[in-house]
Amino acid sequence: MTLSDALAIINKEIQSIEYPKNPAGLYDPIAYLLALKGKKIRPALTLLACNLYCDEAKEAIPVALAWEIFHNFTLMHDDVMDKADLRRGQAAVHKKWNENTAILSGDAMLILSYKYLAKSSSRNLKTLLDLFSDTAAKICEGQQFDMEYEKRTVISEKEYIEMIRLKTAVMLGACLKSGAMVGGADEGDQQNLYDFGIRLGIGFQIKDDWLDLYGKPELFGKKPGGDILCNKKTFLLVTALETANKEDKEALLYWLGNDLQSDEKINAVRRLYDKLSVKERTQTVLQNYYHQSIDALQGVSTARKKILEDIAGELIEREF
Repeated sequence: MTLSDALAIINKEIQSIEYPKNPAGLYDPIAYLLALKGKKIRPALTLLACNLYCDEAKEAIPVALAWEIFHNFTLMHDDVMDKADLRRGQAAVHKKWNENTAILSGDAMLILSYKYLAKSSSRNLKTLLDLFSDTAAKICEGQQFDMEYEKRTVISEKEYIEMIRLKTAVMLGACLKSGAMVGGADEGDQQNLYDFGIRLGIGFQIKDDWLDLYGKPELFGKKPGGDILCNKKTFLLVTALETANKEDKEALLYWLGNDLQSDEKINAVRRLYDKLSVKERTQTVLQNYYHQSIDALQGVSTARKKILEDIAGELIEREF
């Protein structure tokens, strides 16, 4: 199975989901969000991890859909909390409908994700439920740290890495582990795939931070510097604040305290980042996490793992 094969299966299954007709106000937003174009890398990794150990990954489809539905549930609620107007280039659910709808439809998505998980084989169900619930709790913890860090001017690199580990990376690790579990992998391989996903997930988020400022707009799909304008804590900002001298740090803090929504702010912060070699420092850390992920993958026993190595390279080197 290739990545394209896995994505084709996931897209077909999502299009085939049948929602209750009433109340439409509850289910239409779910169908809308799931239909928006996205990477769908999480459910694809679930299928691919299963396929490492068996030729037929059909049994992992309900688990893969559970992860994708859960992921989109978190996005629906995140957009409300972040007051984000757009999701994947389209109106966020709370803007197309309203906040109450986004909250309730998100709750329904969470329930739906557990319904799909419950379709898995009984021999794996208890372990899968434990993994799914533990991962869901960790993601909530990561989101809480993210909200708390918004109120702080400075956070450490260690705090930031732990936050994105919880908010982003644990789901990648769990998707891989659950797929391998369904496929019949032993506990050692399950753990190595989980570790691979954690390190790759951290690198994935750092790359997103990097792309927001240094990505090509025509490929990344949005104007550079959005994170700077909203004073978002990113790896770039954390690195800059930790390495800056007193004068440069004061300049960064000045712009952090400035709500100016213009290119002037983006360019000023970017000049400071360039002065502090933030672009290069971020790339170095990004590559370190990539190599750590490959090291974890080397411990996986099956030769079919090469596809995951290729995907890891593509995710780290992507331009959008």
